[in-house]
Amino acid sequence: MTVIRIGTRGSTLAMAQTTTVARALENKTGVETEIIPISTQGDRSTESLSLIGGQGVFANALRDALLAGECDIVVHSLKDLPTAEIPGLTIAAVPKRADERDVVCARDGLTLETLPAGARVGTGSPRRQAQLRSLYPELEVVDLRGNIDSRLDKVTDGHLDAVILAAAGLARAGRSDAVTEHLGIAGWPTAPGQGALAVEVRTGEEKLASVLDHKPSRTKTNAERYVLAFLDAGCSAPLGAHAVIDDGLLFLDARVYALDGSRYLTSSHALYVNDVEDPAREAAQRVADELLAQGAGDLTGARA
Repeated sequence: MTVIRIGTRGSTLAMAQTTTVARALENKTGVETEIIPISTQGDRSTESLSLIGGQGVFANALRDALLAGECDIVVHSLKDLPTAEIPGLTIAAVPKRADERDVVCARDGLTLETLPAGARVGTGSPRRQAQLRSLYPELEVVDLRGNIDSRLDKVTDGHLDAVILAAAGLARAGRSDAVTEHLGIAGWPTAPGQGALAVEVRTGEEKLASVLDHKPSRTKTNAERYVLAFLDAGCSAPLGAHAVIDDGLLFLDARVYALDGSRYLTSSHALYVNDVEDPAREAAQRVADELLAQGAGDLTGARA
């Protein structure tokens, strides 16, 4: 293959992160790349993610193009990728994960703690909305769609007092200067897979991108995403998960929220990565079973 055709969403952020993947592929393989923008339902619609169905609204069109042979690989934001496997497709690589934290971009350098009561905070994520309502009930939560620049403009023009975004996305888009607060993972767990990319190929063609795979990042994000799968919840579910690997131990924490922020459930488990065949799946199964036993199905719509 003389040119690897890379499919991606056409947004500024998607193009930036795909360009990073393309350059890495070229550097490691010496093969030329071509980036092919693809329009997705999530990009065309301005409706709330909860209304159009969070699962797959950014991924389905990319996968259709890949299966149709219109491109050779596609690049996803892993947090937007449904957990269900698609026959004929395989994730060939999860490159090294970037910062998985959420950040606040507020007027006047403010933080969530220092925003005045009644301040308007925008986010389109049901998880972030639930977290805001749980931790900062005095703030007004505003449903928000759009690209990074349009969201930040809502703060600049005074329509909103702050927005919540992903640290990794802002960094990839060159807008980290807008951050006024980094939210700690312990009190504000983020979406499974946040900060990571997924490079997907047709099954059997994994060698096109496997050189980019970062095994620790894959293990940690697999664990977080397995929690979603075992809860039978979509990628827009009000759920935060975080996995770390330290001294041979995989630690996995997950928290499921009520959409109105009135309550949440948590579970944490750890195991040695060399003790079981698939530590990510095993840790996630323990966490999901415990969450379901606590009643997580009532919060996410998961099966009991």
